Amino acid sequence: MKILVATTNPGKLTELSLMLDLDIEWASLSEFDDLEEVKENGKTFAANARKKARGYARQTGLWTIADDSGLVVDALDGKPGVKSARFSGKKLPEGKRELLDVKNMEKVLRLMKDVPTQKRTCRFKCFLCLASPEKVLIETEGTLEGLISDKQIGLNGFGYDPIFFVPELGKTVAQLKQEQKNEISHRADAIRKMIPKLQQLMEKGAPER
Repeated sequence: MKILVATTNPGKLTELSLMLDLDIEWASLSEFDDLEEVKENGKTFAANARKKARGYARQTGLWTIADDSGLVVDALDGKPGVKSARFSGKKLPEGKRELLDVKNMEKVLRLMKDVPTQKRTCRFKCFLCLASPEKVLIETEGTLEGLISDKQIGLNGFGYDPIFFVPELGKTVAQLKQEQKNEISHRADAIRKMIPKLQQLMEKGAPER
């Protein structure tokens, strides 16, 4: 069985395939020419994931997994939300992602400057969607609860990891080893929920391409 992961990021492809750990041939968007980009302009993570999965499945004829994820801060009325990747401005090329991450974190910290600790609650959310060219097959959602720290701490990870404090561990996500992050992350949560559902689908069989 061959399944497309709606990303050109080899790291995300590797992470997803390793965590699902199923007998599947994985493909990425970079293997296809002349694909029309599916715009992530939905109002929710679910809408964006669903739109990407269905859009690329229709173009390639393959079952397609897509995700959308981001940071939700209660004191900011749910922001950055679906605009997490471009909260401080326009999305930059992949090579300048670290600069954009810093700008995004700085904006969150600035907006949260006078918010007391008990009201700095937040969560990472990830929505996964698997679709065939005809319909949505599976949808799962994962979360990781935490607090916004008052400064950047830690050098691991990416995105908002250095300001996302996990109270149970006494560390930010950027202070965790990759193995620890994979155990608790919002994406891992969504993937774990998808595994049994995908296994059931595989037992029924999918069209090979």
